[in-house]
Amino acid sequence: MKKRFLRRAIRHPSFAVGASILLIAAVVAVLGPTLSPYDANDLNLRQRLLPPAWNAGGTWSHPLGTDSLGRDLLSRILVGSRISLLVGFCAVAVQGVVGTALGLLAGYRGGWVDNVITRLADIQLSIPFLVLALAVGAALGPGLLNIILVLGVTGWAMYARVARALTLQVKETDFVEAARAIGQGSTRIAIRHILPNVLSSLGVTATFQMARMIISESSLSFLGVGVPLEVTTWGSMIAAGRDYVSTAWWIATLPGLAILVTVLSINLMGNALRDILDPRFKV
Repeated sequence: MKKRFLRRAIRHPSFAVGASILLIAAVVAVLGPTLSPYDANDLNLRQRLLPPAWNAGGTWSHPLGTDSLGRDLLSRILVGSRISLLVGFCAVAVQGVVGTALGLLAGYRGGWVDNVITRLADIQLSIPFLVLALAVGAALGPGLLNIILVLGVTGWAMYARVARALTLQVKETDFVEAARAIGQGSTRIAIRHILPNVLSSLGVTATFQMARMIISESSLSFLGVGVPLEVTTWGSMIAAGRDYVSTAWWIATLPGLAILVTVLSINLMGNALRDILDPRFKV
């Protein structure tokens, strides 16, 4: 089954392209400080606002130019990728664990437990995500752990609803009834028999959510309630360049392109996974 999945994934053009780009981004995130030609926070006011090398006045010593404080933009983009991918992955992990556990509990137990969890999910989904994240982020203050918790706690409802819906279907199947008949406990049935059958769909949800979390982290950092200001992120770089859009477009545009390419690669993978896991689809 795993080999068949891998063959179909490799043959799917969207998955191949998206996975390749994301792999490059992951390598850059891990090796960012090593690959950076300069320290991301080194100031050099004599070389402030240098354009990219291909523009008039640019230099290959700073191939993507410099910002208003003379910091090398290439180095800052490379270092900033680490925070964006780390926050996206960790936030999705928190959301997935919390949401999947609550969804399994709601779908399997039913009754008042299902009603309470479902109503909580409905309440959370009724509040605009960014507004809720801003409120919680402002209350906790800036910080890497805080932003992961903010995005994790405010995004569990989608997983819970998907896990609940799938659990309601799977728990009525014959193999689950057989497990009950031989005396297996509810926890064992949920973990060993139901969870494996809902993970594929949750994996597709997690893929799209990771793209969303990268954008959300960048948005919160842009607004000043994300990670601390001294930490380089793509969102804070865009915020630093917003006053120079007409005179030094590269400061905000290039980090924005980094976000665009990364999110696009993840969405390509998500679309491919949805197609591959759909039994009606044949690659």
